[in-house]
Amino acid sequence: MLDLEETFVYDAVTHSYNMAPSNYRNEQHAEGITEMLYGNVSGVVADEYTLTPEGFVRDWGVEETATMLFEESYTDMATFHPVPMYAFHDGLVANDKAGAVVDRWPDRFRSFACVDPLRDGWEDELEAQVEDFDPIGVKLYPSHWSEDHHEGWSMGDPEVAFPVFEKAHDLGIETVAIHKAIPFGPVPRSPYHPGDVDEAAASFPDLTFSIVHGGYSFTEETAWQLARFPNVYVNLEGLPAILLGNERRFGELLAELISFLGEDGFDRLFWSSGAMSVHPRPQLEAFRDFEFSEAVRKNTSMMGKLPQITDDHKRKILGENYADLIGLDVDEARARIADDEFSSARSNGELAEPYSTTDAEVA
Repeated sequence: MLDLEETFVYDAVTHSYNMAPSNYRNEQHAEGITEMLYGNVSGVVADEYTLTPEGFVRDWGVEETATMLFEESYTDMATFHPVPMYAFHDGLVANDKAGAVVDRWPDRFRSFACVDPLRDGWEDELEAQVEDFDPIGVKLYPSHWSEDHHEGWSMGDPEVAFPVFEKAHDLGIETVAIHKAIPFGPVPRSPYHPGDVDEAAASFPDLTFSIVHGGYSFTEETAWQLARFPNVYVNLEGLPAILLGNERRFGELLAELISFLGEDGFDRLFWSSGAMSVHPRPQLEAFRDFEFSEAVRKNTSMMGKLPQITDDHKRKILGENYADLIGLDVDEARARIADDEFSSARSNGELAEPYSTTDAEVA
């Protein structure tokens, strides 16, 4: 069995939401998004990881996310994502929080920038974030909110999306992450279909495109993208939470994602728990123990029987693939964190109890 203590775990999407009602800018949409986020979590996690509504729906601090990752779970490093969803005044996760984690824990966190390309002044916002915390990528959402309006946009739009890709490239950013598959709140679903990533990937072969929540829905279409575009990757945020509630369904989705690539498909997947939204520890433990059923291996692939997932495959997904993408030397990274505050807190070889280092209230 895979030893999570010895495995380098890099969580590719983490955040600290501000879901406090005082942060609602577009109340209808912000409230719908908040209810969706809480409902998705409370329906799948075990009792010890189930939070009260009051413990979840609030303004989360970055220290809570950090201790949850590095003291309460086996995570070694993480990428922090601010969020440009302006149904909330601060976007749901303020840019300042991304700067704060990189400044405070530079050996534990990297950060993405984020912009809304339909929001006036996005170019200046991106430049400011590059100056503030040197992001390793830019995160996008296919929705634009104002106080009373929602509008979707396409990754294949040369007037809206392409200037963002060009600006990112000019600023030295080589990775673009796009939220897909899970519509946020009461909005049309079509902008959340991943098909528009085709045009982006084909038009900007020097950039890497990461489909966040890839495979959660539109799984076959996403698998075709992995097979056709070597610069497209899938960030698994959301799928490990499915594993907590339905192992069979998780196996089907994961198998279908790699169904056209087989063994090579494991190299194109990034681990993400989505912490603090879902606690990372049960997801990691469930993935450690996961194997494909024989029925899934036999019946999912169009290229013959799928290979069984191995500990080596899991190590790639849990951290090695992402480290390769961002040019991170794993041995050096582990050496830098060997004696920091989080390692010291785990020096007895045990993890802190779930939510014992946060202000969250367990139901």
